[in-house]
Amino acid sequence: MSNSKLFENFNPTSAKAWKQKIQFELQGEDFNDRLVWNSIEGIDVKPFYHSETYLKAPRIHHNASNWKIGYSIYVNSEEKSNLHAVKWIKKGAESLHFTLPTDKISIDELLKNIDTSTVSTYFEPLFLSEKLIKNLQAYSQKNNSLFFVLQDPVGHLARSGNWHENLKTDVQKLKQSLSLGANLKSVISVDLGLFQNAGGSMVQQLAYTLAHSNEYLNLFRGEAIKSVVFKVSVGSNYFFEIAKLQALRLLWQSLTKDYGLSIECHILTQPSYRNKTIYDYNINMLRSTTECMSAILGSSDTIINMPYDQLFHKSNAFGSRLSINQLLILKNESYFNTVSNPTEGVYYIESLTQQLAQKSLDLFKEIEAQGGFLKLLKAGNVQRKLKEHAQKESDLFDQGQEGLLGTHFQINVSDKMKSDLEIYPFIKHSARKTLLEPIIPRRISEEIEQNRLKDE
Repeated sequence: MSNSKLFENFNPTSAKAWKQKIQFELQGEDFNDRLVWNSIEGIDVKPFYHSETYLKAPRIHHNASNWKIGYSIYVNSEEKSNLHAVKWIKKGAESLHFTLPTDKISIDELLKNIDTSTVSTYFEPLFLSEKLIKNLQAYSQKNNSLFFVLQDPVGHLARSGNWHENLKTDVQKLKQSLSLGANLKSVISVDLGLFQNAGGSMVQQLAYTLAHSNEYLNLFRGEAIKSVVFKVSVGSNYFFEIAKLQALRLLWQSLTKDYGLSIECHILTQPSYRNKTIYDYNINMLRSTTECMSAILGSSDTIINMPYDQLFHKSNAFGSRLSINQLLILKNESYFNTVSNPTEGVYYIESLTQQLAQKSLDLFKEIEAQGGFLKLLKAGNVQRKLKEHAQKESDLFDQGQEGLLGTHFQINVSDKMKSDLEIYPFIKHSARKTLLEPIIPRRISEEIEQNRLKDE
């Protein structure tokens, strides 16, 4: 069939001809009013896309078939966490993510019987520590390990309202990490997911992430930064989320090029918390499945799925098994690892990618003109803008223009959850002194769920 001349008698149709045909079929109705969707991102979605406009568009160069199935573990005990990790590697996990509450954890004990030369491993410490970096560096040299350390003091400030210690000390410790961790794949990360889960638009997520990253590039201009790990949360707007991830790579490529640098953009992706629910919670599996599909097609390096019951159940084998199985099915039965460039030539996605990248770049330039991310964060500008967009999104749900299945429509009124809550699924408020207002993640359904629980 490769030499078939099946289509040689068909003349190509221009974008103008397509639009004229559509306009004729509309019988006088307005094309834009009838067929163009005005998205909350400020991007108008057309009924068709044509190659004429997008053939010369910049494209990312990333093999989308090389993504890994990740699994996340909070380390309370080296022995238990190690057994847990070994168990889930046997069940299909290809990458590990450890959250470390202290630097007293033994790396040798934690990674016993794990081949860290093939299992890429992310360490996310809740602190900055020279000791940890030295230990990971020594282990990596000995075992040729694939280690990524997710350190983000600016992100910690944004999330908690405080530095780990102070600006000078945090920056100095991160600078030490760059020199001490020469064998580590990365020692710097940026959490785009914080902005997503706080209700920020995709343009805000990308622009704030770029400005956030730029703070590190300015601080460590003379240092050898090999890679930055971007932690991304993916929502349910399927094609837009694919485009968001691709736009991130394009923007990072553009930013580092301006510095004359070549720094890898490494993407660690998780489903969003923002649209997950405790009522009709099985729907969370559907949401996270499409979100993982967006993560794959958008060119993530590692994907850590969210158990469907993570909001209200303690970590359990059944929820973890299902979260791994979702990714195993996508990889091994749905063939989401067989095509290196699955979205290339999809003009709709390419158009979204271009528009998101351009809008985000424009906002990034505005941020830099006003003094940069840290200055606007300290002034409360970033927090205010995120709240404004979150409210705009919330209004669409209140007005019925958007909705979550099982929460805003098709509600199962007999569904009871009060007795099934093992952990508190809502924002916890604690009075404490902070340097600035923290960015608070908030789920869309929280208020509705709290009211339903009261009425049970």
